[in-house]
Amino acid sequence: MITHNDQMDIFRLISKNLKKDVVCYAFGGTAMMFFGYKDDTKDVDLLFEDESAQQELIRILKKLGFNETSPIIIYIPEKLRDKHKPLIFKRDDARFDLFVKKIFRTQLSPKMKEDIYAIHEFRDKHTLTVRVLRTEYIVQLKAITNRKNDFDDIRNIISKDKYFNWQYFIDEVIWQYQHGDNWALLDTEKMMKELKKYFFIEQKYFKQLYKAKK
Repeated sequence: MITHNDQMDIFRLISKNLKKDVVCYAFGGTAMMFFGYKDDTKDVDLLFEDESAQQELIRILKKLGFNETSPIIIYIPEKLRDKHKPLIFKRDDARFDLFVKKIFRTQLSPKMKEDIYAIHEFRDKHTLTVRVLRTEYIVQLKAITNRKNDFDDIRNIISKDKYFNWQYFIDEVIWQYQHGDNWALLDTEKMMKELKKYFFIEQKYFKQLYKAKK
């Protein structure tokens, strides 16, 4: 498992080995630790805007003793048939899930890029910039990745984030669907139905999903 301090140490170490500036977006448990919603995580989830940034990070991970591993036992087979599946690197109990441009069919939207929760810069000769996504996006992406414990993390976020904006969340899900992510509505609806067993969710948000399907 990777603690918040472990994560910060890894990011600092990566910055010391960079041959160019790299920008990435943190989601999943990685982002949750920046919010203080999680003490540790099995994997560092990062999204890059271009493949060259991803390859630079991979170069350093290999230098640090990480090896590429199969995503088969982590993600469901249907998702792994998508060309935007992650490259995964592991060392002992630490794992990096690295995506480029999209998390499967969910793209890095203009709002995701502009409306950031926090930006952390790890500076050395070059800079690693980690842009932390809002909780609404973290929940959305956990519904998409649907890995073991992702739903528990969603419950954790909803229970702790008193300002979680359901309309903001639904608007982004519908935007993704309208821009080619045909999994967005189904994955979100499934997650919300399960979540409704634990939290009150206004019916109007379900209705917006159903209307977008038509």
